[in-house]
Amino acid sequence: MAKLIECVPNFSEGRNKEVIDAIADAISATEGCSLLDVDPGSSTNRTVYTFVGPPQAVVEGALNAARTAFTIIDMSKHTGEHPRTGAMDVCPFIPVQNASMEECVECANEFGRRLGDLLHVPVYLYGEAARTESRRSLPSVRAGEYEALSEKLKKSEWVPDYGPATFVPSWGATVTGARKFLIAYNVNLLSTKEQAHRIALDVREQGRGKDQPGTLKKVQGMGWYLEESNLAQVSTNILDFELTPLHKVYEEICKDAKELNLPVVGSQIVGLIPLKAMLDCADFYIQKDKLFVVEEEHKVRLVISKLGLDSLGPFVPKERIIEYMVEANQDEGRLVSLSLQQFVRSVGARTAAPGGGSVSAAIAAMGAALGCMVGQMTYGKRQFESLDGVMRKLIPPFYQAMNDLLLTVDADSTAFNSYMAALKLPKGTPDEVKRREEAMQEGLKKAVGVPMSLAERVNVLWPALKEIVQYGNVACKSDAQVAAKALETAVYGAYYNVIINLKDITDQAFRKAMEEKASALLKEAKENATAVLEAARTRS
Repeated sequence: MAKLIECVPNFSEGRNKEVIDAIADAISATEGCSLLDVDPGSSTNRTVYTFVGPPQAVVEGALNAARTAFTIIDMSKHTGEHPRTGAMDVCPFIPVQNASMEECVECANEFGRRLGDLLHVPVYLYGEAARTESRRSLPSVRAGEYEALSEKLKKSEWVPDYGPATFVPSWGATVTGARKFLIAYNVNLLSTKEQAHRIALDVREQGRGKDQPGTLKKVQGMGWYLEESNLAQVSTNILDFELTPLHKVYEEICKDAKELNLPVVGSQIVGLIPLKAMLDCADFYIQKDKLFVVEEEHKVRLVISKLGLDSLGPFVPKERIIEYMVEANQDEGRLVSLSLQQFVRSVGARTAAPGGGSVSAAIAAMGAALGCMVGQMTYGKRQFESLDGVMRKLIPPFYQAMNDLLLTVDADSTAFNSYMAALKLPKGTPDEVKRREEAMQEGLKKAVGVPMSLAERVNVLWPALKEIVQYGNVACKSDAQVAAKALETAVYGAYYNVIINLKDITDQAFRKAMEEKASALLKEAKENATAVLEAARTRS
């Protein structure tokens, strides 16, 4: 999968559509950049842009956006609810896919250096890119905001990391850095700004000061009033959603609001949110309320309902969840995104990939899907009501395996293509021959690893499939039988792909271990498929 970095520049303009669109156009016109979201706010007078791309592309996109903003935003005339210190107030880089935090730090430094040289404005580094602990926190760097900047720049401790220590009235200063995914999350209250801010002081990590810390780690917060919606918000930045998850923030604010007899009327995600944050939130409410929700789409809907994420406007998952947005931009060329007809024809084409490995993965996914289907056709039906507890246990493993195995369809072709790429490496000198051989061997080992993991993933399902056959809706018996043969066939396919790739691997110990492992996995699949079919035969 391609290396992707997310860039989320915040600009101090949320009311002038022409300015907002011009900056968006500058990002979209940058080669390699995919603009995923533009989220303006009138009261905050701020727009958050979210785009992704390879490291060099996102740096160029951020520079193009800044260059455009420089001519059309005048900070000396700016007012708004949100803290800010510059026209392009903050520009973080975040690892999204196959990218490291170190690479994001490199992006921040390159962007900061080039921005300072290009526009002759002060640039500060924060987050993981900060050079001193005092500049690690964004609020610390932004202390005093734009209004205090001219005096700050005169002090030695506030010399910028890049660009001149010169106050540029129309621009201010830009803060750039690298960080984990930040969730900008606001909870709506029918209250005053002061009451919302009181709750924010109680929950944010900083609290009310050194001796009065807040209740939520890695959470920043403040209260403000949205004139356009006629309500107040506890506005938070969740800096580490795995440490302090979304539902914990919501529940804590609801608890404090209840103590003040204030109604909570939904909440709002500003910008995008990671899928994991939504699913973690769903799992919390599923466990809390003893619900049975399996499908990812339903889990997302549950969170939207529980948190009232659509209270101020539609929350469209495909437009707000970053993985869905990235996936939509990457669908082209992915086998699993093809129609069944297109996939079959691509297999039948005069190309080596997709081949038996991808077909085996597709068959395995369909086998798991059939197991899931039998469970779903049993659960919730009156005549099988006594089996609901059993089906709640059996359905999730098949559903998860179905999705995991779909990923293997493309993984197999990708692994094979890495070997084919190694074959094309130059071999004119002894060093080139050696590098080519090493790359080929590495490619072959990858080509062995994918089908091996496929067989291992399939063989985890046999106990659940035996129970599905034993307890599942007997009218779906044939579906369970097809599932058994599909899963067994997939392991056969994995076995054949392992063996054919092993023959050219020179590491004898690796070859012997993989041959033994593949044979054992095939034997396990054959025995279990036979057992499932026998169990199905005896049911009537």
